Amino acid sequence: MEELLTWVDENDDVIGYGEKLRTHELGQLHRAFSLFIYNRYVQKMLIHRRADGKYHSGGLWTNSCCSHPRKGEELREAVIRRMREELGIDLADSGYGNEAELINGLAEIGKFRYYHNYGRYSEYEIDHVFYLPIRKEKVELMIDRDEISEIKWISVADLKDWVAISPADFTAWFHTAFDMVCKKMQEDEGLVLRRDVNAGEKENSV
Repeated sequence: MEELLTWVDENDDVIGYGEKLRTHELGQLHRAFSLFIYNRYVQKMLIHRRADGKYHSGGLWTNSCCSHPRKGEELREAVIRRMREELGIDLADSGYGNEAELINGLAEIGKFRYYHNYGRYSEYEIDHVFYLPIRKEKVELMIDRDEISEIKWISVADLKDWVAISPADFTAWFHTAFDMVCKKMQEDEGLVLRRDVNAGEKENSV
């Protein structure tokens, strides 16, 4: 089935739809999301390395899951769908009692606009950043190898250090999204993030 992405203007208002690769060939501004999953029991965040065969950013590390909502699909529905498809996480793995509880636990913490050229393709997105605290000590993952080559559970402090030392290991959109999540965790979770290193350059806020 053809995957139609949601084209938006700079205010994130829908202006049309387009096929995925064509959207990136045109460099058309479109709607996307980035999800960060944090396991409160082990106090670690889930990140993944993109499969080498991806049409851009292959082999780079990024957030837990990232993709686009399809035409007519709500953002939270898209996040939960891709969480299942890419990571194999469902209700039993999340620790939430039912679908409604999982949706309520999924917090959208903000959005930002960014552009990055990869040669033939360009990413020009309004990226909606989501945060999901997992309520289960052990999470069984079943990853989609077409999307993900490797996963890692890592403390936020260690991840901040890694980003500061080797920023090129990460995708273009990761830095701003990660910075937003760190602020969310400090403000709402009361989590002390040691070794306070700037996670990346600021982008245009929306």
